[in-house]
Amino acid sequence: MEAKLDTKKLTCICCPLGCSIEADMQGGSVVAVRGNGCPNGEKYAHTELTAPVRTLTSTVALVNSKSGMRLAPVRSSEPIPKDKLFDCMKEIANISVSAPVRIGDTVLQNAAGTGISIIITRDIN
Repeated sequence: MEAKLDTKKLTCICCPLGCSIEADMQGGSVVAVRGNGCPNGEKYAHTELTAPVRTLTSTVALVNSKSGMRLAPVRSSEPIPKDKLFDCMKEIANISVSAPVRIGDTVLQNAAGTGISIIITRDIN
């Protein structure tokens, strides 16, 4: 027996157009995508429906800062699987760094076993 065809509706976030996309799913796979204004929309639909990812942004505690800042902004070096975001945030909550820090400095390697690093996004003296 063939798996039922299920249509999912998405709004693409790849560019400012925000295309309304419809994607047909069958047996856990995307079999057709409609409504995307560019190839990025089709790729987005496939990823979002089969293995969603997000860029994680947060802050870590900052010590010894001459600027008076108490937090340093960080982000994931690449998108993280959506189901690992909370695990990554738990690890980030336990991190503190000493000033000075530079853009691109790694504060956590292999966040939640993803193989992805958490990096500083601002120079702070």
